[in-house]
Amino acid sequence: MKISLLLLLLVPAASFMPSAGPRFFTSVRSSFSDLTVPDLKEMLKSKGLKVSGKKSDLIARLEGVTPQSSSPSPGAFTRGLLFDCDGVIIETESIHLQAYNEAWKRNGLVNPVTNEPVFWSVEYYDMLQNKVGGGKNKMRYYYDETSNGVWPNSNGRDTPPATDDEKQALLDKLQDEKTIIYQELVRTEAVARPGLLSLMDEALNNPEVAVGICSASTKSAVETVLDCALGQGRVDKLDVFLAGDDVAEKKPNPLIYTTACEKLNLQPSKCVVVEDSLIGCKAAKAAGCDCVITYTDSTVQEDFYGEGASAVVEDLSNFGGIKLSEVLVDEGVEIMKGKKEGKDRLDGQASPATSPATPPEPEDDESKLRALLMSL
Repeated sequence: MKISLLLLLLVPAASFMPSAGPRFFTSVRSSFSDLTVPDLKEMLKSKGLKVSGKKSDLIARLEGVTPQSSSPSPGAFTRGLLFDCDGVIIETESIHLQAYNEAWKRNGLVNPVTNEPVFWSVEYYDMLQNKVGGGKNKMRYYYDETSNGVWPNSNGRDTPPATDDEKQALLDKLQDEKTIIYQELVRTEAVARPGLLSLMDEALNNPEVAVGICSASTKSAVETVLDCALGQGRVDKLDVFLAGDDVAEKKPNPLIYTTACEKLNLQPSKCVVVEDSLIGCKAAKAAGCDCVITYTDSTVQEDFYGEGASAVVEDLSNFGGIKLSEVLVDEGVEIMKGKKEGKDRLDGQASPATSPATPPEPEDDESKLRALLMSL
C-alpha cells in the first residue's frame, strides 16, 4: 500500500474524481443591512470577532465569515483544508521585514535612549515570527519587551508616546503604512510556493473538501497576496477567508481556526491546516486540527513535531508532490507516528527536537525514506 507524506485528510480515494459541478454552498450570502449597529456588534461578539468600525465594516466582517448558506446540502463538505498565507502561499517573511524597516524609516523612528534609528534584523524578526502573531502585536512586543518599555520618537514628536491611546495611535499609523509598502512589494515579487497550486486546485475541484485561508495579517495585505499568487479564479472558489481583522485574538490563539471550522460546519478533527510557523502550528493544534508544516528559512529550526505537527516538509512539492488522492482513510495517527519514527531512524537521531526539521537532502536518503514509508 502506498503511503503519502501528508497522511491527513482521510478522504476515500474514489471521492477525488474531478468535479465540474458547483460547490455545495450557494453564492447567496445572508443580508445584514437591516440590522442595527448594536445587533451587528452583538453577533460579532458572539463569534469572537472584532466589533469596531462603521456599520459597513461590521457587515463586511460578518459576511466574510458567514457560510454561504445557512446549512450545507446533503453530502456536503466532509473534510477541510485550511492554508495560512504568509510563508505558506508565498515566501513573504523577507518582504514583511523590508516593509517594517521601511515604515520605521519613513516615520523617522528613533530610540530615545540610544538615539539610534529603529531597525529589525533578520535574526530578530525570525524570533518574532515564531513567538508573536500579528503586526501590531509584534511592534508592541518590541517596544514593551525588547526595548524594556521604551517607545520611539517619530516624525513631529519630541517625546515618545506616553498614554495607551498615543501608543495605539502610533501602532495603527505604522501598521497602515507598513501594509501599503508590503502590498507594493508583493505585487512585484509574489510567486506561489512549489506544490501549493496543484494541491489547492485538487482540493478546490473536489466538492467534498472545503478550502480556506486563515491568516493573522491584515485583510488588505492577504488579498494582495492571493490576487497575485493564486489569481481571482481560485480566490472566488474559496469557502472561507479569515484575516487578522476578522478575529479578536491572534495566533497562537486558536480562534481563527475554530471560527473557520464553525463556518464550514466541520469538526476541527476533520480539517488539516497548512502552516509554516510555530505559533501557527500551536493555533492549529489548539483548535483540534491536524497540521502540516511547510517550513521557511525563518522557521526551519523550530520543534514542530514537539508541538504536534503531523508532517514537516520543505514545501508541498516534496517527494514528487503531496496529492489528496494519496491520503489514507484509516490508521492516520499510527502511520504518522511511523513516519516520524522512520525519519528519526533515517537521520540517526532520537528526537526531532534536537535538530532542524529539514527532510533528508541527499537523493539516496530520499529513496530510503520513500522505501521506509512504503514498508510501514
